[in-house]
Amino acid sequence: MSKIKFGTDGWRGIIAKDFTVDNVKRVAKATAVWAQKQNPDSKIVIGYDCRFGGDLFSQAAINVFCSSGIKVFYDRHFVSTPMISLAALNLGCELGVILTASHNPPSYNGYKLKSKHGGPLIQKYITEVEELIPDSFATEDLSPEEWEQKGLLEFVDLETMYFAHVAEYFDLDAMNDSDVVVAYDAMYGAGQNIFPRLMPHADFLHCEYNPSFYGQAPEPIAKNLKELEAYLREMKHVDLAIATDGDADRIGLYNGNGKFVDAHHIILLLIHILHKYKEMTGKVVIAFSVSNKVKKLCEQYGIPYEVTKIGFKYICEIMQNEDVLVGGEESGGIAVKGHIPERDGIWDGLVIVEHLVNQEQKLSELIEEVYEVVGRFAYNRLDLHLKEEQKLQIMENCKNNFYKNFGGIPVSNVEDLDGYKFYLVDEETVMIRASGTEPLLRVYVEASTEERVAVIMEKVRQTLLG
Repeated sequence: MSKIKFGTDGWRGIIAKDFTVDNVKRVAKATAVWAQKQNPDSKIVIGYDCRFGGDLFSQAAINVFCSSGIKVFYDRHFVSTPMISLAALNLGCELGVILTASHNPPSYNGYKLKSKHGGPLIQKYITEVEELIPDSFATEDLSPEEWEQKGLLEFVDLETMYFAHVAEYFDLDAMNDSDVVVAYDAMYGAGQNIFPRLMPHADFLHCEYNPSFYGQAPEPIAKNLKELEAYLREMKHVDLAIATDGDADRIGLYNGNGKFVDAHHIILLLIHILHKYKEMTGKVVIAFSVSNKVKKLCEQYGIPYEVTKIGFKYICEIMQNEDVLVGGEESGGIAVKGHIPERDGIWDGLVIVEHLVNQEQKLSELIEEVYEVVGRFAYNRLDLHLKEEQKLQIMENCKNNFYKNFGGIPVSNVEDLDGYKFYLVDEETVMIRASGTEPLLRVYVEASTEERVAVIMEKVRQTLLG
């Protein structure tokens, strides 16, 4: 049997090749054994997003859990990752399991573990689960209804639970009755039902069930949201647009003019809203790939900050133990105080919508307020699909301090917390890191303008590839 390893955010594999019913059962068996080691009376909540085979794979895991004597909560309809995390907390479960490959291409599915605290399981425990994965074992396969009759399975409505949680925090009536017009792109993902339920008057794109995602990886970044961008440029009445990924834990944002607002800006906006306007306090925790402008904003506001390795589980571990205002990643996974310690693209979007409604402000005006503190900047990412040996050689070059300049732009300093961040001139940076879930190399570039980012990115590409 193949060795199963969890990456930056869960175990993922190509459906029917690596991600099979038998392999899901193997991981589920390790999950069950680990949970019962923590608590013999452990309960698990499980769900799936909009990907192909979600119900099939969930039922395979349910057979393993129930055969082990574990009480299982199950929503038969697709759910978002934040719904599973919230349910793990609310239902007193030792673990939550969500069958999702997040933003990966539609040929992938995956298996994420959530903790009883309402966020990702920390790395230490994930490693323990990995070590328990068996090569094979026997299990009793029954229908969900049969497990329900045995008292080991309970059907739950996680979307309604999540709706009630959101409605308790936000004034949805005021937001829906305001003049602020919101568009929402579900990218055919798990937010397609809940967002229209929360904001029924919004404009909606790709809020239909389609496990193929029309061939598009459901990652809410500019290159994947061209239809939303075109819609905004044509329909002049929209004030801002929110997009979420396949399991709705990541956010992408547009202003009403169709200009993309990346995750670095969103993190800055959330800190600005929560601290300056709501007078909330707490530490800011960011992944290594996030813009240094976040550090600058924190220093200006007198807020402590911490930088972690890439992977929200590292941020979540800190959120479980400390008072954290905002925790965020470059990929659009952001958690905020007042919610569970979990990324949630819908919740993040609602925080921004609520602020614009209450302050009668445009998104562009809010961004300008942040620029007054940290200065203007632009950021972009280049994904290089390389052969494995070429990818490894580049990373070895980084390790050996091979890159002294990129196309004549000198490197002044290098940090290597998780990948390699090269400091250039005028607060410009280049970061190089191998993906933890896909066969590619990621290159991140920050500079003062989009044009300058493009120039540096091309110089980096030529330097790396020759």
